[in-house]
Amino acid sequence: MTHHSDDCGCQEYRELSRRGFVTATGLQVAALAMPAGVPAWLPKVQYAASANSSRDVLVSIFMRGGADGLTLVAPFGDPAYYLGRPSIAVPRPDSSSAVRGTALDNFFMLPPGMKALYPAYLANQLLVVHATGQKATNSRSHFEAERYLEAGKPADYSIATGWLARHLMTSTPAAANAPLRGISLSWGGTRLTLTGAPKTLPIPDPANYRHLAPDATVLDRLYATGWAPVRDSAKDALRTVALLQGIGFSRYAPANGAVYPDTDFGRGLRSLAAIIKADSGVEAAHMDIGGWDTHANQGPTNGQMHDLMSDFAGSLGAFWADVCQGAASHNVTVVAVSEFGRNVRENGSQGTDHGRASVAFFMGQGIAGGRVLSQWPGLDRAVLEDGQDLKVTIDHRDLLAEVVKYRLGNPNVSTIFPNYVPVDRGVTTSGPSATVTVRQPQLQVKPRAASRR
Repeated sequence: MTHHSDDCGCQEYRELSRRGFVTATGLQVAALAMPAGVPAWLPKVQYAASANSSRDVLVSIFMRGGADGLTLVAPFGDPAYYLGRPSIAVPRPDSSSAVRGTALDNFFMLPPGMKALYPAYLANQLLVVHATGQKATNSRSHFEAERYLEAGKPADYSIATGWLARHLMTSTPAAANAPLRGISLSWGGTRLTLTGAPKTLPIPDPANYRHLAPDATVLDRLYATGWAPVRDSAKDALRTVALLQGIGFSRYAPANGAVYPDTDFGRGLRSLAAIIKADSGVEAAHMDIGGWDTHANQGPTNGQMHDLMSDFAGSLGAFWADVCQGAASHNVTVVAVSEFGRNVRENGSQGTDHGRASVAFFMGQGIAGGRVLSQWPGLDRAVLEDGQDLKVTIDHRDLLAEVVKYRLGNPNVSTIFPNYVPVDRGVTTSGPSATVTVRQPQLQVKPRAASRR
């Protein structure tokens, strides 16, 4: 089994992982005891009139550890990129190197490890957003930055629910009788992104999710006279067991020749594809992929980060081909974010330390993809934040709010992202400011404009 979070990382991140497990476990126990529904502190929200199956299933991917956006989607058109990273930069697309990048336009490229996402990009269903992150905090602590991003509001420890959980709280079920609306496929319990969501369970291995009673009817009788919220949650859990056991994960055959990597991340997305195709009623899923805390021996083309990118891109590329393509495709939007990026300049260990802006990925049939969306601030030392980091020019919440509004059909953005007024950036094909700009690969480097979309 592959556990990327154990591969590398600073001391804070290792401590965070242990603390996160304990916290997540405790929260999960508490969640099971809480009535499902909208807590009293939430403001009045708007509900759809009935169950709505037309909206997308949302797949949330968290790249834990502070993923280096300057490697994931490298800005080969900025000369300062090569000056700051003399030993770990990805070779230009027009170089003769065997590990050269693949141009997305005349400025950005994918390294070899990310090539599996190129077909989705060419099909205009993958959008890369660069120089994105959390504008309201410059924390370089994994603990703080992850929490702020997952909560949907920075520096507010009174919030105990995640942004995606609040979407489920403030929307009617897509399928009225579904026992499971949200699923967390990460080990260690439900992550904050989905904490507090109704009808949501942590199930890292859906193929082996079961109860230990000799017969489900024993549990059914046990909870029959219990407190209603606990009784209903128990019944939903039993129905979820039956639902997942009926899917037949071992027999599942991905469509369109998709081949998932034999890793935790790849197997998790394969299981999720089977769940979505079974019309289970699941509306939101969350997964982690760790190991991005590359302080030493980063290896962007033939080392640890290359291997991690190959897993990330290979798994998502297979999921796109399997679920989003062909006559039997499903309405799914995938979002992948990280808590922060890395320093522009490499350190003395051929790695990179905690930085600020990174990249985010949005994938699906309703995404205005085939381009890199960026207000590029530049990599010259004079324009870097604190003289070392890529500035955040687009806040994560702008991007996520668009998905919530236009792909999930939920107008309650002010509840999901409290005290924030998002700006439409044209992430989806259905938003009012959506514009689709397809840039075919070009190898000529042109002078950079101050702003780009």
